[in-house]
Amino acid sequence: MEKLSSAAVVPQLLRNIIIAVVVFADESLLQISGNSKLLEKLRVFLVTCFLFFIRSLPSVVSFANPNSSKKKKKKKMLISGNSKLLEKLRVFLVTFVSFANPNSSKKKKKNKMLVISDCEESGIGRAIWQLLSAMNEIPVSSRKYQVVRSLAERLIDENQGENSIALFDLNRRVLNASFRTTLSRLEAAVERNSNRRDISEPVRRGLNRVVRAAVRAVGDGFIGWGGEETADQTAETSEKLAAELLWLAEKMAVYGFVDEAVEKWASASNLAWLALSSEPRLQCSLVQISALLFKEAKDIKEGKEEEAEEANLKEIKKKMLISWIPLLCRASNGADKPVLRSAERADLEKVLEKMISELNEEEQERVLSLWLHHYTHCSSSDWPDLNGSYVRWCHSSRQLLLLRHSSHISP
Repeated sequence: MEKLSSAAVVPQLLRNIIIAVVVFADESLLQISGNSKLLEKLRVFLVTCFLFFIRSLPSVVSFANPNSSKKKKKKKMLISGNSKLLEKLRVFLVTFVSFANPNSSKKKKKNKMLVISDCEESGIGRAIWQLLSAMNEIPVSSRKYQVVRSLAERLIDENQGENSIALFDLNRRVLNASFRTTLSRLEAAVERNSNRRDISEPVRRGLNRVVRAAVRAVGDGFIGWGGEETADQTAETSEKLAAELLWLAEKMAVYGFVDEAVEKWASASNLAWLALSSEPRLQCSLVQISALLFKEAKDIKEGKEEEAEEANLKEIKKKMLISWIPLLCRASNGADKPVLRSAERADLEKVLEKMISELNEEEQERVLSLWLHHYTHCSSSDWPDLNGSYVRWCHSSRQLLLLRHSSHISP
């Protein structure tokens, strides 16, 4: 009877391993599917079939050991008798986690080392970086959040007040590194929140429940594995990170090294696309960041020594317009107050018009066509009003056509 009970544990553990493998396969499929609806539907179908298969299986342990009245008494004896096997299987699962999802550990460590390398040459640099990192981690509701943020701001301001090139460069590198990290975390949080609203959410919740129950049978080493933030928690995290990103951008603008923030914001096309369906409060913060960085991008010095740098600056401005004009057109006003004041909106319209005028004819057409599409399809907003730019482009295009036509018919 003891041999039969011991044998009953192994199938259950193998079943748990299969569940873990399928979970990580599902995570990989989720990353691969991306924006492909066909792959997403295939993933949902496979997960649904797996859940049906798991739920239709009879209890292996109950089948192997039908004496349900003695089951609870023998459970501890079975686990203790097979403790070595349990430990080996638990170690196997831990090892499998590291190989099945290398991006979750190695990539984070690599990125962290790359960022820290920008700030590690001095104690004051490491201190500011640690404070800014802690600010990302601490909930805004914590009484220590404002303490950490105030201390970081104080150290940065004191560095700036020393009128030292070395400290100025240190501030630049630390704030640039923090901006990159916060932007990356914000995009990940917004994407998680977006994924939770899709049609596969009921399936994922069911799978998580099955997996957590299975993992608990393996050992305490996996307690908490499979848990995740709720949608509300993720939304709050996104709003917090967006507010911190705005604070960092404002600091960088005041100190005169906002160039890299402008470049990173122009390249955040995925975040800009996800923001179109985000919560109004998050959209408010993203519009405020966009307004600030658009104004800063306009004032970045052109006519640099190298033509490549000037061409790169024009490309950054074009990418910024294409990425963020849709959000400016569609962003909600929020529950409490408008995103920007009337004067700020008027100023930003002038900035956008100037940046558009610097593009060539084809690029202007692309940007203005994008603006017209989102502007006309959003009935709740009449901003930004780029009618002037659109009319000027039409006039310029007409004159160009007439010029070409006249050149063809002239003798």
